[in-house]
Amino acid sequence: MAAEFKLPDLGENIEKGEVISVLVAVGDQLAEDQPVVELETDKAVIEVPSSVSGTIVAIHVSQGDTINVGQAILEIDGGTAPAVAAPATAAAPEAQPAAVLPDATPPPQPIAAVTTRSQDVTLPELGEGVDSGDVVGIMVSIGDQVEEEQGLLEIEIDKGVVELPAPAAGKVTALHLKEGDRATVGQLIATLEVSVGGSAAVATPAAATSSAPASQATSSHATSAQTAVSAPASTMAAADLPARKLVPAAPSVRRLAREIGVDVGAVKGNGPGGRISEADVKSHSKQLHETRSAGGTGVAAIALPDFSKWGEIDAEPFSNVRRITAQRMVQSWTSIPHVTQFDQADVTDLEVFRKSHGKAVEKAGGKLTPTALILKVVAAALVKFPQFCASIDMAGEQIIYKKYRHIGIAVDTKRGLLVPVLRDVDQKTVTELSIELGEMAEKTRTGRVGIDEMQGGCFTISNLGGIGGTAFTPIINAPEVAILGVARSKTEAVHIDGQFQPRMIMPLSLSYDHRVIDGADGARFLRYICECLENPFYLAFEG
Repeated sequence: MAAEFKLPDLGENIEKGEVISVLVAVGDQLAEDQPVVELETDKAVIEVPSSVSGTIVAIHVSQGDTINVGQAILEIDGGTAPAVAAPATAAAPEAQPAAVLPDATPPPQPIAAVTTRSQDVTLPELGEGVDSGDVVGIMVSIGDQVEEEQGLLEIEIDKGVVELPAPAAGKVTALHLKEGDRATVGQLIATLEVSVGGSAAVATPAAATSSAPASQATSSHATSAQTAVSAPASTMAAADLPARKLVPAAPSVRRLAREIGVDVGAVKGNGPGGRISEADVKSHSKQLHETRSAGGTGVAAIALPDFSKWGEIDAEPFSNVRRITAQRMVQSWTSIPHVTQFDQADVTDLEVFRKSHGKAVEKAGGKLTPTALILKVVAAALVKFPQFCASIDMAGEQIIYKKYRHIGIAVDTKRGLLVPVLRDVDQKTVTELSIELGEMAEKTRTGRVGIDEMQGGCFTISNLGGIGGTAFTPIINAPEVAILGVARSKTEAVHIDGQFQPRMIMPLSLSYDHRVIDGADGARFLRYICECLENPFYLAFEG
């Protein structure tokens, strides 16, 4: 029996990805846990392992496709197939003639099998602050028979592509959207013809035809018909709802939230048991508008002319990484009042220290780079200046101080800028950091870094020294409040003790959120980093 392998849950808020490569072919013998596709999600490329084994008879995706969680990837022969309900249906026709009298009511089984009703499928709530999305793929056609939870279409939202599953098994009778359309929460997506009754209505006649009198069979049929009619009122209503957190709000409140573009799941309810009222939704909407207005995030896109009037052009669609980077950088730049502080560190002695200890680190399996040393110094600075290891909560009017020191390192890759995070930097030695930094950079460049490895950072370092440049102004990686930029070190003539001496100078630039950090604190923080870099043993005395 053939079985489908569908894209499993990829992690928190990850609902789709782009197929980078297909690792198997039709006819292959697939083993459980064997990788089948490479998938690029929000900011990582991951291998998706199979949960079933068997012979591959069909592949439903190809390189470049965007697929959603729950979408079918492969069809496998010999794998574990879904259980088929109500086997009694096949045997019932042979058993019926012995029990049904010529003048009796027609057998109930065919009635249960053909009783159907129309069910509309609307776009559900997709997450906090998400009220619409673009249709990037239609996964079914009119007339298709679909299973419950089978993907109907793909919706692209802020952070990825979401697969909209069928709320119940049935036949697709209408599709109300096409690829490229923009759908809003609550909008009609498709219409299904679903069966009413199910296995309970089918099983009852089978029992009635064994030895019961005709009158008893008729009574049993009546009971079954009642069950078949009443069941959809509860079971189908539950099926209409996708698996998500239940929100205590009346339908009218949910409708209001959809109409004004508010994620009802993000609203704090002030009623009994946290129940959300219309006043709560309106208050939340007002707060969002005030925050956006204050932060300036409602920036209109620049209207572009037709460039082809002046010559040949080539338009390339955003990749997932580029799209998210663009959105986040605009949001960060327009909502955070940036200040950039510049300074220079004399790293002449640090370079001597690094070269003298480099071989010992290499023997341990790492490479002692300036970035590894900067990591250790920045971790110490975050302990000494905790306001740089914080996030600002404007809605709650509070500053959140983090007691951990997880630091992100910006890595240049073919897919764009990625920021993997090294955990508990303040608790690790320089050798440990050197090893971990090398492994993490390699995983990031080759697309093997995981989603969880790029989350939880409280500060970011962007080192462009290996490329060049004298200085730059890095943009804060929100919701962090600061980022350190490192440019290329170069030898300069520095006047010391009455004469010029050649010294290795490293340019540093610190961007910080002026809502949390004052200019004097920014200058002290950056000067502390410079002093630690200028004297390799400074941290030992600082503790």
